Amino acid sequence: MARAAVIGEATRTAGFALAGAVVLVAENSDEARTAWRSLPADIAVLVLTARAAAWLGAAPSTSPSPFTRHDLLLVVMPP
Repeated sequence: MARAAVIGEATRTAGFALAGAVVLVAENSDEARTAWRSLPADIAVLVLTARAAAWLGAAPSTSPSPFTRHDLLLVVMPP
């Protein structure tokens, strides 16, 4: 069964755990990259905070990200 995950700051992501999402807290770019690398294979929807998206190069205004996984639905939260 596919699951959802969230990467970003603790204050912006904690509530997603109540809905059953895998929450990977990242307070800086190194932690965001570590979280990305630790994503379980069964994640189908990934929600990023605006900061996490920028740290990973996934923000809509950036060039194509080296972190792109084509099997994910990627959602970026507004700032």
